[in-house]
Amino acid sequence: MEMQQLLSMGFPDELAAQALAATGGKSTVKATEWILTHKPNSTTVVNPSPSPSSLAFQPKLDRFFNVSQQEQQQTEEPNKRIKLSSSPTPQPQTQQQNKPSFFFNRSKKQQSQTHTHEPLYERLRPTTLDDVVGQDHLLSTNSILRSAIQRNRLPSILLWGPPGTGKTTIAKAIINSSNSTSTFYRFVSLSAVTSGVKDVRDAVDEARKLRLKTNQTTVLFVDEVHRFNKSQQDSFLPVIEDGSIVFVGATTENPSFHLITPLLSRCRVLTLNPLQSHHLVLLLNRAVTDIDKGLVQSLGFGSGSGSGSSQVDVSVGDDVVDFIANNCDGDARVALNVLEIAAVNAAARVQHDNEECKDDVGVNVSVSVEDAKEALQCKHLAYDKAGEEHYNLISALHKSMRGSDADAAIYWLARMLKGGEEPLYIARRLVRFASEDVGLADPLALNQAVSCYQACHFIGMPECNVILAQCVAYLALAPKSIAVYRAIGAAEKLVRESVGQNEGVPLHLRNAPTKLMKEIGYGKGYIYTPDNPSSTQSYLPPSLQGFKFLHWPDRNPSESDG
Repeated sequence: MEMQQLLSMGFPDELAAQALAATGGKSTVKATEWILTHKPNSTTVVNPSPSPSSLAFQPKLDRFFNVSQQEQQQTEEPNKRIKLSSSPTPQPQTQQQNKPSFFFNRSKKQQSQTHTHEPLYERLRPTTLDDVVGQDHLLSTNSILRSAIQRNRLPSILLWGPPGTGKTTIAKAIINSSNSTSTFYRFVSLSAVTSGVKDVRDAVDEARKLRLKTNQTTVLFVDEVHRFNKSQQDSFLPVIEDGSIVFVGATTENPSFHLITPLLSRCRVLTLNPLQSHHLVLLLNRAVTDIDKGLVQSLGFGSGSGSGSSQVDVSVGDDVVDFIANNCDGDARVALNVLEIAAVNAAARVQHDNEECKDDVGVNVSVSVEDAKEALQCKHLAYDKAGEEHYNLISALHKSMRGSDADAAIYWLARMLKGGEEPLYIARRLVRFASEDVGLADPLALNQAVSCYQACHFIGMPECNVILAQCVAYLALAPKSIAVYRAIGAAEKLVRESVGQNEGVPLHLRNAPTKLMKEIGYGKGYIYTPDNPSSTQSYLPPSLQGFKFLHWPDRNPSESDG
């Protein structure tokens, strides 16, 4: 018991053991005093009793433990061993007199420190798949994941989805979702952010040894796996093939772009969707109502129940829950963080208003929408300028303009700008759109787009937002023609596939700057069109005579009249 009390104070195992050995192992108080007066650089204990000089610079521990002189004498008796307890369960008064009050009346805020340093979202992380909220398409009764768990035949999988959608939670909950799963599998977790080649090699070697010794398979979970380079990803291939590990990776980036093809072929990619608002409402209400691990543990007022502890009432209205759920873009981690910060802010206000209430008994904490707004600061936007969401949004902008929906186009433009997108990147895409989708239907569209780019370059954000919006609206409302886009595409395809056999330029189209070139026929037979507007001549290689790339109304009056 003395050893446990020393460890609960935060002392290392070795130091606590030395202190108990030096003081006879009968008194936690004496052992603690020995630790505080012991020189850290001494490797051997010559005289366990503290020297008078050292005691002069150390405060007596009695003032921390509130132990009376009579009680101190009792602890020094060799035949009497004090049994200390940190349990909050009330004890008879006669027993409490022989125990330091530090372990009974630790300021009630200290009694609740077990969980408060752990974030709310981590404390509430589900331990089984049944407790996971959302992702019903992956966790339904007949899903491949459920079926694999029931048959103890877990495949290697890759969990791909936005942050805060449950990738890590699902990976950790797999082992706890069946009574027999923990017998067949051992869970090992790595993070590609902090792990290197050595960590991967050690985990793989240990997995192989375990499989040979106990026939137990290791489930190796690698978070943020897209951060591993090609050689690190290659190291997983042989151990996945021989069955030494079941690979479970988690990534927020598109696996097609960030993971090697051999690894993808060995894994089943499971896509997670952003959580819906009703999912986040369920999680937030769970945080409010959970007394043991929920919101009340983040406020530092105690457990909220039991004798001698705080009675804390935390109220979070439906309007607060709805506001948070609708402003987190389906990210459960963001939602719970906002709720926790908002509650702490409200609790601080209550404590300031009731400073005379030192025991924090009967505390009422009411979280308001203003607290949530203060915690959120600004609406959380799921956007990554170098990731998939970047391309998703520019694609939405492009397709909205192509569909002549100016309202949708301006909305996606605002999403990109608020997400921090570089305005010149958007302007460059508008220049491309002006030729690709508007083209000859409105040749002035290209002038508008180029002017927009130049104006954005001159002014910059935030003033150039209206310039971009004007150009986006112009291009969305302009008539559309992809004739030029299709023409250049067809010509490039023909050249690429060598349909024209890479024929040389016909002689009559060649320039003849020298006498020799004229003598061999360069430029012979060329008709100067301004002098002979009605004449016709061929400009394509012989094998491509009559081939049309640009399908656009012919503006030649003579042909149109015929």
